[in-house]
Amino acid sequence: MLPHALIDLHCDTLTALTPEDYHLFTTLSDSSERQAAIASIADRIQNMDTLDLPDCHFSLSAIPQAVHWCQCCAIFIPDELKGEEAITYYNLHQRSFHRQMEALSDKVAPCRTAADIEAAWSAGKAAAILTVENGAALSGQLNRIETLARDGVRMVTLTWNGENEIGSGNTTGRGLSPFGKDAVRALERAGILVDVSHLNDQGFADLLEVADRPFVASHSNARTPCAHRRNLTDEQIREMAARGCLIGLNYYSAFLRADGQPADLDNLFCHIEHFLALGAEHCLALGSDADGADLPRSLNNPKHFAGLFQYFLDRGLSPAQSEGILWKNALNFFQKHLH
Repeated sequence: MLPHALIDLHCDTLTALTPEDYHLFTTLSDSSERQAAIASIADRIQNMDTLDLPDCHFSLSAIPQAVHWCQCCAIFIPDELKGEEAITYYNLHQRSFHRQMEALSDKVAPCRTAADIEAAWSAGKAAAILTVENGAALSGQLNRIETLARDGVRMVTLTWNGENEIGSGNTTGRGLSPFGKDAVRALERAGILVDVSHLNDQGFADLLEVADRPFVASHSNARTPCAHRRNLTDEQIREMAARGCLIGLNYYSAFLRADGQPADLDNLFCHIEHFLALGAEHCLALGSDADGADLPRSLNNPKHFAGLFQYFLDRGLSPAQSEGILWKNALNFFQKHLH
């Protein structure tokens, strides 16, 4: 049985960053060389519909026909890019997103609100929401938030693994900077969702002091079943549940099990059971991390993503719980917080 709909809070499919590309960014210390690498990527994807490639975890053409789909598409910015380089890289991919929305308009529609999502579904199209992974896209400038809002960005992951002007990711120890706290407030005022996936524990604690609105962990699991610092602690999960936040389950094997073995659906369900035990039922959603991580074979394409509905039913979740995780919780959150 397939679900009526599916909402996925995070994929990296848009940027189509190959291992070779990323290796360049991590090894090039000279700015001119990094700029040349960005230009090379720009040339490669100029006419490439990255959201509809056949060999990716996510592809528009691979969506099961019976399923109304909403995909959050992240512009992922590597930690090595700062300042004008980060802005250039962001601009490259936001232009790519909007070009693809026109080129693939028979299949997908760009969406900013829950009403837009439902309109796309009514028209028989997938819904696509533009997001940013790594607040380096702001380049330390609050006025950049207005630019992102005009471009249609609806969610910003504050950091990636390292450190940027906003704060520290999970591989570093500092929390939010003074600019980062101001940025959280400004993002909220602009109606852009704040995303805490990748943020370290100190940064999360700092966010709790400044956030006035519910926020998102677009692709994060639970740290108790899998002791990875990218996963959420029990205290963080309880706080997010109390605040009416949204948490997207990540399919990356290393975030599903800690022993280094390949993960499977049962490992994902272990996290779900833990979230439910902590009172986070109405916060749970999907955040696949498609095309940005090593996914289990049982979770590596849209057909498998949609197959989670039947798997959840088989494991004893009610239809309401299963629909909540696959799409209703996220749609309800968007109805309340995306305007």
